[in-house]
Amino acid sequence: MTITKTEIPENSLLKTNNITYDYTDSFQGQFYDKFQNIGTTEVGKSFFSSGPKWIDKLFAFRNRLVSLFGLKTTGRKTDRKKLLDDFKCEKGEQLGLFKVFDKTADEIILGEDDKHLNFRVSLFIDNQNENKTDKNLIISTTVKFNNWFGRLYFLPVRPFHKLIVPTMLKGIIKNIEQQN
Repeated sequence: MTITKTEIPENSLLKTNNITYDYTDSFQGQFYDKFQNIGTTEVGKSFFSSGPKWIDKLFAFRNRLVSLFGLKTTGRKTDRKKLLDDFKCEKGEQLGLFKVFDKTADEIILGEDDKHLNFRVSLFIDNQNENKTDKNLIISTTVKFNNWFGRLYFLPVRPFHKLIVPTMLKGIIKNIEQQN
């Protein structure tokens, strides 16, 4: 499976909101939608269920560390499977650190606003291929720093982010193709 660096899609909600970001990146991979039934809900749920264990450990470490500075964390441990079963990926819902900010037929915007920075993650399904069963999934991330601490916080996060997102994208694609 090939994951490539790309640009935020022109028709992404992240482009149409006219916000200037301090950091952006996008990664793309292709998936096979045999029955043409994979939408943003399936992709959104897969985002939360297909990450490798080492990413969970990094987030746990992050939560312990940033809680000392009063930043938002994922909260207390609960039954993740139950939370995912109940999660509908609808605007306004929250799962862990990620709130659903917006959702269309082709895109779901997740993220959080905190005192140091605001971030958004777009999961965008590009259906523009001639073959209707081959689709591109593009994960785009935007960050807007709210103060100097946001810039400082993101310095060590940035290199991990560039490893995590392509790994997550591979996991999401593998997960949704197995469901298909």
